[in-house]
Amino acid sequence: MEEFERLLINNDTTLREALRQIDQLAIIDVDLFVTDSGVLIGSLSEGDIRRALLSGASIDAPLENAVNRNFTYFSTNRPGPAELMQCRARKIRYVPVLDSDRRITDIIDAETYKRMLPLEAVIMAGGRGERLRPLTDNCPKPLLKVGDKAIIEHNIDRLVSHGVKNIHISINYLGEMLKEHFGDGASKKININYVEEDKPLGTIGSITKIETFSEDTILVMNSDLLTDIDIADFYDEFINSGADMAVAASPYNIDIPYAVLEVNSENEVLSLKEKPRYTYFSNAGIYLIRQSVINLIPFNERYDMPSLMEELIKEDKKILTYPIRGYWLDIGRIEDYTKAQQDIRHLKL
Repeated sequence: MEEFERLLINNDTTLREALRQIDQLAIIDVDLFVTDSGVLIGSLSEGDIRRALLSGASIDAPLENAVNRNFTYFSTNRPGPAELMQCRARKIRYVPVLDSDRRITDIIDAETYKRMLPLEAVIMAGGRGERLRPLTDNCPKPLLKVGDKAIIEHNIDRLVSHGVKNIHISINYLGEMLKEHFGDGASKKININYVEEDKPLGTIGSITKIETFSEDTILVMNSDLLTDIDIADFYDEFINSGADMAVAASPYNIDIPYAVLEVNSENEVLSLKEKPRYTYFSNAGIYLIRQSVINLIPFNERYDMPSLMEELIKEDKKILTYPIRGYWLDIGRIEDYTKAQQDIRHLKL
């Protein structure tokens, strides 16, 4: 909430000071939030001040008579998509979140968020990126730039746009560079926690080193992916299915250049398909899991996602497949990195 302190103004401030504060914000059509002893009493725009002055108020008069007391606010810090959409339609960018005493607990930027999902994220960023050498000799793979920002930053920004506030990054190789790049996440208005692997822990083992999670649903993903996956739809499908895990999958097509015969055990032809295409779905390295699933993972030991999936199947748990209908690229090789640099020009991530 600290970054929004500049949007607050006290009720006994003058109209002149309010105009100066709005001017310093350099944000078009911004409202200030007027408080009295910490309680929000209304909003104040440049238009509100202009109308007060035209009605005869002095430029050095207090704000009280210019305040708009019919303002928009949220009573939860996770407003629904319809509420966010309505604010955008009315060109209301900043919306305060009020507690029962009408005190501001947060201010939400309605332009930033597509959804406010109850998710916590874990990004696996500890690999050495051997197949991308020499690019990764002095730079961890997640920090290689695609377009104007690092691979991992594209993914973090996508999570932020869906309201994810707490992100854990599992680091090992050149991990200090990731810490230096993102810090504690304050620049993105989120909290970033680093999980340091003192030994390789596989594709999911490091999650056991995270002491607590604030959400029941956890998104786990590899850091070297470039994708426009619809996180909100992925989450909705997972919750509605009642599954214990959801695995995002990328379609992989195989075209057969010949006619294919279907035969029975006696080699009799049952059907013929001319140059068919077969579509398979491969693991895309993005998962949703319930917090309880973590109990199946051995503490601080090397453990991979396939092993966890096998354990869930053994335990008769439900695993959902979610096909990615948009763009997805695993940047594991030099040719993948080259393709990513070309594709990013046409993507809206």
